Amino acid sequence: MSFEDIDLQWFAAEDEGRTEEPSDLKLEKARKEGRVAKSQDANGAFVFFFAVISLLMLGKWLLGNFQEILVFFFSRCAEGNAMTGTSAAVFFNYFLKMVLPISFVSLAAGVAGNIIQNKGWMFSLKPITPNFSKILPHVGEYLKKTAFSKQGAFNVFKSLAKIAVIVFAAFLIIRGNMGDLLFIVHANGNILGAFGKIASIAFELLLFAAIFFLVISIPDYVVQKKEFIEGLKMTKQEVKEEFKEMEGDPEVKNRIKQAQRQLLASNIPRAVAESDVVVTNPTHFAVALKYDASETDAPMVNAKGEDFMAQRIKEIARENDVPIVENRSLARGLYAQVELGAIIPSEYLSVVAVLYSRLGSVKKRWKQGATA
Repeated sequence: MSFEDIDLQWFAAEDEGRTEEPSDLKLEKARKEGRVAKSQDANGAFVFFFAVISLLMLGKWLLGNFQEILVFFFSRCAEGNAMTGTSAAVFFNYFLKMVLPISFVSLAAGVAGNIIQNKGWMFSLKPITPNFSKILPHVGEYLKKTAFSKQGAFNVFKSLAKIAVIVFAAFLIIRGNMGDLLFIVHANGNILGAFGKIASIAFELLLFAAIFFLVISIPDYVVQKKEFIEGLKMTKQEVKEEFKEMEGDPEVKNRIKQAQRQLLASNIPRAVAESDVVVTNPTHFAVALKYDASETDAPMVNAKGEDFMAQRIKEIARENDVPIVENRSLARGLYAQVELGAIIPSEYLSVVAVLYSRLGSVKKRWKQGATA
């Protein structure tokens, strides 16, 4: 990776004024660009661990294939045509048979590690899209925010700690098996036994390293996630601008309206009790209307229901002394055309104004506004 490939926005956590937590919109935008909280160490540890496990499980099978290929070539090494097309085909056949299983396991582990860290499948070409504006890198700023930052110091310390632990573990494992190793030196002709013992020691060290890398990748992921969130923090001005942008987004408006409708639908008894009037047809539909001049310019549908729910709305209305008025066309029209929490359409204003006027439950200023 070259300097121009680095997006300096990733290190914006240290910028002055970025004190606000990143919004869901900014996090979603970063995800679409392929930027998520991810530890490369965690992914590498995941691949390494499963590769070692597959080696451990396939060890005897791999050793058997290795013996077969040695026997095949040593038995033909004195022949003049030892390196023929057949010999090459046999070599590649054994090579692929021994390498492919571990390769597939490692590939699957790498994909799984990314999916787990990304919290699902993610595909984006943004990270590999050429950016010609970064041909001339700001080397000083880059070094300041990487090598001479908390993140850089943490990476250096992490690498040194890994080396120290692995060297110390190798020392302990070899010292613990020193007697067997000395026996191998003095053993005569037991090549297979010597190879097996050395392989056993190597597997012990590999397994320790795999588990160790997997364990330390957890705090590394925590640190990387914290740094990622810090890098996406926003200024107060950015929060205001994003909120203004969201206010004008039709999709966001629809989501807000849908959430309001769901809230109203989940609290029908209270909504009906707070309504001004319930309009029915009279058996199949019931629509509760409410008007608050400080919130809306016209009455809104506070609750509505069909059949059983319509009967329930009327029961709640009677229990709370909410007037019930029969008007077939109005009830059907409001039920079919107006969503929960929405203001009634203009074509129904005159009818509803008369209804409110007769009930005497609306303020004069709304009546004047509706007839204007």
